[in-house]
Amino acid sequence: MGRRQKRRQREDSAELVAKRQRSGHSQQTKTQGQQEGSQSFTTPDGRVLPAELKKYWRSRHNFFWRFDEGIQIDEEGWYSVTPEVIAEDTAVRIAQLYNDRRKKADYGRICVIDAFCGVGGNTIKLAEWCEHVIAIEIDPQRLEMARNNAEVYGVAERIEFILGDFYQLAPTLKADVVFMSPPWGGPEYTGASVFDLDSMPSHSAQEWVDCARSICANIAFFMPRNCDPLQLAALAPDSPCDIELNYTSGFFKAITAYYGDLALYGSSDPRRLL
Repeated sequence: MGRRQKRRQREDSAELVAKRQRSGHSQQTKTQGQQEGSQSFTTPDGRVLPAELKKYWRSRHNFFWRFDEGIQIDEEGWYSVTPEVIAEDTAVRIAQLYNDRRKKADYGRICVIDAFCGVGGNTIKLAEWCEHVIAIEIDPQRLEMARNNAEVYGVAERIEFILGDFYQLAPTLKADVVFMSPPWGGPEYTGASVFDLDSMPSHSAQEWVDCARSICANIAFFMPRNCDPLQLAALAPDSPCDIELNYTSGFFKAITAYYGDLALYGSSDPRRLL
């Protein structure tokens, strides 16, 4: 083999190696881009959300059927907002305690506290069925989202929005009913066989119930589906307690524990809501 042929062979080999390196770099860059892209997704209306929220986004109209009309929600809101059909069922039950008619125009003449209003899912439904709602939220941005969402539904005028800590505000509050859906500690709660009532952020379930009962006897306590019903009943041993199992589309979503006169209204049978 002549010198020219050897040199050409070396040049060809070098070019081949360079091509392979460029190809590998291109593939690596593409793979990294795919991995980065998989960490978030963009919704049709331009929102960039973490990938883990995709399943919640797909269910957005189950949380707010008027979602496309300007509903505002943050990342924590996606995890914590109550499905609208459950929120309405709770509101109807509370309203019927004081009003036997089932027309929204004849909403219950009562005052209800939503102790942890978040972005307003339960607050809105309570305001649709009850005369006055006190919505309390410790996060100012989330409180403004709740106000905006109530305006979307046309019920903001029946809601008193308060920025603050429910536990600290309780001694100053008066109402006929307290609805509570406190933070559960994130979606990790689903990994436990039985939810630990003492593991809740900030205060235990017992402390929340005692705090609410310092205001009134009628309490609706929205809790994870893996709670022990007997433990929930034991939070107020001197009060009637009704445990309601909340289903949507055939899936067991949560438990609502009713105390006081609320426990005497309605059925203890599981609620399977469409």
